[in-house]
Amino acid sequence: MENLGTPLPVPGRARARALLFGAGVLFGLSAVLAKLASRGGLMSGGQVTLVRFLVGIAAVGTLFAARPGTFRPVRYGLLASRGLFGGLAALLYFLSIELIPAGEATLLNNMFPIFAVLISFFLLGERPTAHLAVALLVASVGVFLVLGGGRIGLGLGAGELLGLASAVFGGAAVTSIRALRATDNAPTIFLAMALGGVLVSIPFGLGPWPSQPAPWLAAGGVGLVAFLAQLLMTEAYGALSVAEAALWQQLTPIASYALALSIGEELTGAAAVGVLLGIAGVVYGSLLGHRSRPGADPALRAAAAGIATEEP
Repeated sequence: MENLGTPLPVPGRARARALLFGAGVLFGLSAVLAKLASRGGLMSGGQVTLVRFLVGIAAVGTLFAARPGTFRPVRYGLLASRGLFGGLAALLYFLSIELIPAGEATLLNNMFPIFAVLISFFLLGERPTAHLAVALLVASVGVFLVLGGGRIGLGLGAGELLGLASAVFGGAAVTSIRALRATDNAPTIFLAMALGGVLVSIPFGLGPWPSQPAPWLAAGGVGLVAFLAQLLMTEAYGALSVAEAALWQQLTPIASYALALSIGEELTGAAAVGVLLGIAGVVYGSLLGHRSRPGADPALRAAAAGIATEEP
């Protein structure tokens, strides 16, 4: 049996929800910056991914240098899975955006809660309540209205398959986070993801790069904002079930849409209804959607619980 180390203390649900709310806003901002970086074909999706994770490694490395002892890996196998799944999810999402409309790619990527709930059901013994399932459905309908006004037509081309694959890997990645938060802190988990992201995106950095400063600045902004968002999200996992945490992450595309209004996108009536549905689903699920976890294997329960309050 793998040595899990000393379990980390668990904070209140309210704090974890606040962290996920902040992460959703920051992820939304990073999506807007990614659009700016790749606008006009200046920087490819793979290049944006590579820059994002290189900036993230620099940022977390600075944190480790400023706070000696922060780098504390415990569960190496799960850290490797977090790095691989998270890196692939991010890369496939950006590649999908290159081939199909951003709204369609984001909609497919945002199906990750479905896969996360299924994976956590089998691996962590977490069973969502009926209230939480309804809330996730309502929030998902809201996201659909926000991203496409109910008019997105999904095919089955390469871009759609990449977007769907990013959701599958994203579901596996957040389940890994949920298990890791028992013993590994948020910066250490982020480093695993960033290293995995660099490894899978290096081949996309071999082609020509833009000479203009604007896409570089936007891609660097993606890296910094996503770094902060990932820390907030990772720290929040542990106090909430995978299903409830995934529900809160439905705020990300809503935040992305709202922030995109600043770069010229228009607010439609369907999108406004979608925003209200998304928020209503999150509030409903947070109030009524949790229950005590069932009696799963003790080691898995230990791995699924815990989130530090004293760490950065």
